Amino acid sequence: MLELRPNCELCDKDLPPASIEACICSYECTFCRDCVENRLENVCPNCGGGFTARPIRPGSEHRSGTSLVRQPASALRVHAKYDLEEIQCFAASVKDISPELR
Repeated sequence: MLELRPNCELCDKDLPPASIEACICSYECTFCRDCVENRLENVCPNCGGGFTARPIRPGSEHRSGTSLVRQPASALRVHAKYDLEEIQCFAASVKDISPELR
């Protein structure tokens, strides 16, 4: 089950569980769509992978035991380990390689 982190790790924008702005990599690193497109160039600064839209967990229990009520989103805010200059240099070094080939 995904953590559903509450914020963009770069700009700290709130990304509630139903946000269509939340993007994740395969390690669940979480960034807002604006940062992914305009600062990260679709390169995760932590692993080098690409991003996809984070799925939305249903707020209502349509099947027993499955919903935000039963499995709430994380409240722990996560922040990037690298500064913006390091992130942009890293992204520049791999952005021209498609995510499936990185």
